[in-house]
Amino acid sequence: MQEYKVAHKKLTKAKILKRAFFIILGSILMAIGLEIFLVPNQIIDGGIVGISIILSHLTGMKLGIFLFVLNLPFLILGYKQIGKTFALSTLLGVTVMSIVTSFLHPVPELTEDPLLAAVFGGIILGIGVGMVIRYGGSLDGTEIIAIVFNKRLPFSVGETVMFFNIFILGSAGFVFGWDRAMYSLMAYFIAFKMIDVTIQGLDESRSVWIISEKHREIGDALLARLGRGVTYLNGEGAYTGDDKKVIFCVVTRLEEAKLKSIIEDIDEAAFLAVGAINNVKGGNFKKKDIH
Repeated sequence: MQEYKVAHKKLTKAKILKRAFFIILGSILMAIGLEIFLVPNQIIDGGIVGISIILSHLTGMKLGIFLFVLNLPFLILGYKQIGKTFALSTLLGVTVMSIVTSFLHPVPELTEDPLLAAVFGGIILGIGVGMVIRYGGSLDGTEIIAIVFNKRLPFSVGETVMFFNIFILGSAGFVFGWDRAMYSLMAYFIAFKMIDVTIQGLDESRSVWIISEKHREIGDALLARLGRGVTYLNGEGAYTGDDKKVIFCVVTRLEEAKLKSIIEDIDEAAFLAVGAINNVKGGNFKKKDIH
């Protein structure tokens, strides 16, 4: 059997600089969320970061030292399992995060209210982590462990990360008190949601599948009233064997309600399936001018 080698396109200098800039920015935001909001209020994050906060509290050593040292073995593992680009991006992020946390350590916290610290710390931390992930890196070795375990155990990456984090966040109860553990869980949840928003963007897209006898009329209406192009696909009903036209289009989250209203106006019996999609590339995903 003939083997084919896939040539990897090298990143341009502009793309490398852009990636490095956002990884550095994300790492700085992560450090601000930790040292200005969470750590002074004895609130922890999940993963290696959470372990580092606990060890820093117990030993009195700077948080940045633990962040770098504990992540180092997972950087090597990531290099072997995922690739050189990921490992280098992660190394850059972890190094910047560790250095900035060390510089910010003497800076006083902005609030002594643990609720405000959990909310704002979670938001800033989540944006920072999401930015680093979006540009090809990671700030925590837990994800790398999960990817490796996923190949050997019947658990998804998300389930493995969740298991680790439940254990780590639970440990905060014994070290800082159970009220701080609950604040930590709140901060983790907020950060988790902000990571999704940062990676996917506020203008999240929706894929739409429509089956209707009035497919042409619906397609024309979506183009005229919503400004979105559509694609007609050929389908066949499994039970009846009848030929059907399937309309496919992509809209933003904010346009979903108007799309449903347009379809209901034309055919209330139309079959409609809407799903969230993380990324739209290629083609011509731009609104047509509506006159």
